[in-house]
Amino acid sequence: MTLGFLDIVPIILVFAFYFLGMPIVYSLFGATFFYFLFIDTTSAPWLILQKVMNSTQSFSMLAIPFFIMSGSVMNFGGISDKLMDFCECVTGHMRGGLAQVNVLLSMLMGGCSGSANADCAMQSKMLVPEMEKRGYSKAFSAAITAASSAATPVIPPGVNLIVFTLIAQASLGRTFAAGYIPGFLMSIAMMITVAIIAKKRNYPTTRDKFPPVRHVLKQAFISFWGLFFPFGIILGMRFGMFTPSEGGAVAVLYCFIIGRFVYRKLSFRKHFIPILMDTIAGTSSVVLIMVSANVFGNYMSWVNLPKIVAKAVLDLTTNKYIFLMLCNVILLIMGMFLEGGAALMIITPLLLPVALQLGINVYHFGLVALVNIMIGGITPPFGSMMFTTCGITGCKISDFLKEVWPFIICLFAVLLLLTFCPTLITFVPDLLYGPG
Repeated sequence: MTLGFLDIVPIILVFAFYFLGMPIVYSLFGATFFYFLFIDTTSAPWLILQKVMNSTQSFSMLAIPFFIMSGSVMNFGGISDKLMDFCECVTGHMRGGLAQVNVLLSMLMGGCSGSANADCAMQSKMLVPEMEKRGYSKAFSAAITAASSAATPVIPPGVNLIVFTLIAQASLGRTFAAGYIPGFLMSIAMMITVAIIAKKRNYPTTRDKFPPVRHVLKQAFISFWGLFFPFGIILGMRFGMFTPSEGGAVAVLYCFIIGRFVYRKLSFRKHFIPILMDTIAGTSSVVLIMVSANVFGNYMSWVNLPKIVAKAVLDLTTNKYIFLMLCNVILLIMGMFLEGGAALMIITPLLLPVALQLGINVYHFGLVALVNIMIGGITPPFGSMMFTTCGITGCKISDFLKEVWPFIICLFAVLLLLTFCPTLITFVPDLLYGPG
């Protein structure tokens, strides 16, 4: 099996269109339609359009708008504010207190926004100005905000976890459970890095000392509804109370009740339209990328690209750890150029079959891929979280890059640990669901 030059034209076109400023969705659509309209005309164009429509006909995809909406309801309903109060209570006494709050809040927001860009946009508006007032440089504040948001999609119910599950045809409950330890490790590594930098630069604390245990427990009780949210979703699916899609609907209802009747900050009349607009914007971007990636995947299957890639990789190595390191290099480069969801959807159909042939657990591969792509999101030249944070805060990218490299290094260390210690990923799913 070999590919001719004309067979790889769509791949060249995708990158050409993207670097010319065309959104990745239209780059994928344009390259695919160009191939089937002008290069290989044996397939009727309406079949490609049918593929576009069929890509949206998935009951499991209902989980995406529901979890996006639940994150928006949390923000408007005051649940996110209560989570931030809890983070400040726990880490405010530490050197670089607000920066530690930034990391811990991103970890907890994994169960709320589920999106790295949504998380760094929210914290860029909420925490970065306050950090600047407390003596932190704008570049450092922007760097820790972007870096900490890399953990958000890894912790359930991150949208990219749902995307991977749909592509890999895996169990969403196991995928969610697999994300806990990697997400916690990423957050802990960044908190250690913040502590080292803060001590060196003598950054301030927000509290003189760790508060009394009674005060911490009181704040945990106030913030309980937000802290319980991600675990409640996992437990509900584990015990068969609802499917993943139904779990998304339950999450929305839960957040509405807590925001309206417990914290009393949610107004249906005032907030319904903004919540709806946030949900439409978030869902449309994710689903459009999924559909375009599925259509592009149709082209890859047509030219047997997955089989050719699998054969080439297996001819190169049959050692699963060398394969995973090769995947790390490929995914890191893709993450630098493409939005995380798009990179995940393009690369998974190519590399997952090879991983399975080499005996790599599907959840091990998925989480390593996701962590890798998230690191790419804060690295130049086109890291999406880098641009989101710098755009909102007004930080120069050159200044941002000077401050973000320690966090990139610590995340790389976590990535290598996850690559060579699959038990860190499979332990919680096996504990909850039995051996996979």
